[in-house]
Amino acid sequence: MPDLTLAFSMPQFIASLVVIVVVINLALGAAAYFILLERRVAAWVQDRCGPNRVGPLGLFQPIADGLKLFVKEDFLPRGADRPLFILAPALSMMVAMIGFAIIPWAGTLDLGTLPFTDSLQGSVKMMGADVNIGIIYLIAVTSLGVYGLALGGWSSNNKYSFLGGLRASAQMVSYEIPMGLALLCVILTAGSVRADEIVSLQVEGQWFLIDQPLAALLFYTCMLAEANRAPFDLAEAEQELVGGWHTEYSSMKWALFFMGEYIHIFVGSAFFAVLFLGGWSLNPLLGYDLPLGGGIWMILLQFAIVLGKILLMVILTMVVRWTLPRFRFDQLMRLAWEGMIPTGLLLLLVTSFFIFLGWTDYLWLGSVAALVIILAVYPLLPKQANPNHRVPLYGSRFSPAAASEQAAKGD
Repeated sequence: MPDLTLAFSMPQFIASLVVIVVVINLALGAAAYFILLERRVAAWVQDRCGPNRVGPLGLFQPIADGLKLFVKEDFLPRGADRPLFILAPALSMMVAMIGFAIIPWAGTLDLGTLPFTDSLQGSVKMMGADVNIGIIYLIAVTSLGVYGLALGGWSSNNKYSFLGGLRASAQMVSYEIPMGLALLCVILTAGSVRADEIVSLQVEGQWFLIDQPLAALLFYTCMLAEANRAPFDLAEAEQELVGGWHTEYSSMKWALFFMGEYIHIFVGSAFFAVLFLGGWSLNPLLGYDLPLGGGIWMILLQFAIVLGKILLMVILTMVVRWTLPRFRFDQLMRLAWEGMIPTGLLLLLVTSFFIFLGWTDYLWLGSVAALVIILAVYPLLPKQANPNHRVPLYGSRFSPAAASEQAAKGD
């Protein structure tokens, strides 16, 4: 009996190992070339030429940047906590790397369709780890990323870095709450916390982007904030904090922070594709779609579709960065605590009500109902003082005395 159990588990172990090796190398390569892609997107948005000198079309620019960072001086500031200073970028990178394990990159592979494996029977799932708490694992892992930023800011012995670490900690803790509420809406809709089952429900039905559009918007906004992407990059605001928590970092330690950020974008985009875009599904509505599994060519097609959706989400993230202005920090915190968290709670309540009554085919009406309630209640809420109010100083054109003098002159 033990041999039989081993025979059934070994193919899944090998498949998971192959997926992990492929995706890790893909994520590392993507982290390098996403920087090039972002520079080209920025050039396109600003109507100028991007990097195009190193290699054909500038494709060797990431290699040149990597070599430059390898040979730069590795600086340790005076008074810094050396162990934590070294640990912080490694922790930030490691947390970003281990989150992809529960992402279903394709359906189930039929082992009988593989060449030279006629004796194999059954199927394997194309994911790094087939665990029952998939989404909970990913949320728990990504929440640890704040430790790398906080430790980097505190151990640098620099006030600008310390303020950047404090901002990053407050921002991540605040935006994890509406992200969790949006995820709860998806979990209630799917009735499962397994990522592969969530994809299967969307392949057989319709994308959760249609069922839960407001939850998708909340989740995407929180994903930007969790990755410290503009317009939520207050933790590294160059105009205020020099460079934020990584001000004192140089060489490959500095590069590890940015590799962690871009890998976080990669994994977050994959998570969004699984939750709201149907994974490898091509049809967002009810009807014909790709199967849940098949031979090696079907698996490769599904994997390519997931990567295509990830690329589209990454490009959207980059366009948002170079389009929207940065928030002020009080605006950022107010958006989370006074806007997104109440909206997430309301949406969760409405979703629970619809599912309790069995109106699962009309869940999109729940988002519409939540928006109607928000628009009706918002004007009735007490308003805070405007921090940008015009100060009536004498000599300015907003001064009452100046206004009265101008009126007297006019008379």
